[in-house]
Amino acid sequence: MSGARLGRVLALAAATSLVLAACAGGGGGGEAGGDVTSVKIGFMGDLTGENAAIVIPPRNGAVMAVEEYNAKNPKVKIELVQYDSQGKADQATSLITKAITQDKIVALIGPAFSGESKAIGQQLEESKIPSVSPSATNPGLAENGWTYWHRVVANDADQGPGIADFLVQAKSPKKAFVLSDDQEYSVGLADAVAESFEKSNVTVERDKFAKDASDYSSTVTKVAAANPDVIVFGGYYAQAGRLLKQLRDGGVKATFASGDGSLDQQLVTGAGPEAAEGAVLACPCNIPTPDVTGALKTFFDNYKKSANVDPAIYATEGYDAATAFIKAVEAGHTTGEKINEFLKSVSFEGASKPIKFKANGEPENNAIFIYQVVDGKVKLLGAAEEAKLEG
Repeated sequence: MSGARLGRVLALAAATSLVLAACAGGGGGGEAGGDVTSVKIGFMGDLTGENAAIVIPPRNGAVMAVEEYNAKNPKVKIELVQYDSQGKADQATSLITKAITQDKIVALIGPAFSGESKAIGQQLEESKIPSVSPSATNPGLAENGWTYWHRVVANDADQGPGIADFLVQAKSPKKAFVLSDDQEYSVGLADAVAESFEKSNVTVERDKFAKDASDYSSTVTKVAAANPDVIVFGGYYAQAGRLLKQLRDGGVKATFASGDGSLDQQLVTGAGPEAAEGAVLACPCNIPTPDVTGALKTFFDNYKKSANVDPAIYATEGYDAATAFIKAVEAGHTTGEKINEFLKSVSFEGASKPIKFKANGEPENNAIFIYQVVDGKVKLLGAAEEAKLEG
């Protein structure tokens, strides 16, 4: 064989090798049915920051769903790539660039929080990467005209009225004090709660403090002077625990309530059991407990086996967000555009609720559940329309 001919043969072999390597890679060029053997789906959220306890359960749920799928030895396997944003918008922005350009993800579960969701939503849209958040609840996320954005939880326009209406029925308040820090989620939830109270003719006073503040004495003084019947904080448990402790230390005894961002046992740890007792928490989530039956019992047992811990907040939602993408891949779709098109009509009985998306990415199902701290533990009271406070 001549040197020139040998060179052409080697060049052809090298090119063929590159093509085969690309086809077997995770980034997802082409549709299944051709030669794609794996795709990469990202999970983004606070995995090591101060509010990670809200995000680790949905991450675990997503991991479980992908493990179950891959165990079936499908033609196209899924690699779940995790991105720890620590709940910070600027960190999420940096991570999503890497996820899209280097890791070549075809879809994203998350981001978990509203601020980071707002920060990267346009980039996902422009890159045609569909996302499904298991826990971001700010109403404005659905108002950006994004066609690649979705979530499987009710937003704060549902959660806010759920909290306010429940407290109106349970406590008949004449005056409410609504608080928030300066995070996207916190402000949005507080706004929704305040508006709902005002519609029920409850007098509302407001205050806001910095996310990283540790001394809330100014806020405590304002609340104590107002002497409200109920207090609602729109925010996460790291801030809620400190706030609640300082309110009780400051002699404020009014019923304290918050939303899904505070629905974790660490609220009790942060405030102390005595200060946290009786606190009311709302969530667009129904957390499975050991005494559940049927499909939820199966989920509970499988999750505990997979994660080595009981399911917690948004565990089922993380599983369902992953399942929406899994169903797209099972249907033969391995590019962002095709997966996103599939999500327009996907409909299935999820672990958390029936899963189906509206045209703007919102879930069709928007139930709100009420929890209360009883004897130092967070206890489910039931759906907001039926729940009764204890004590």
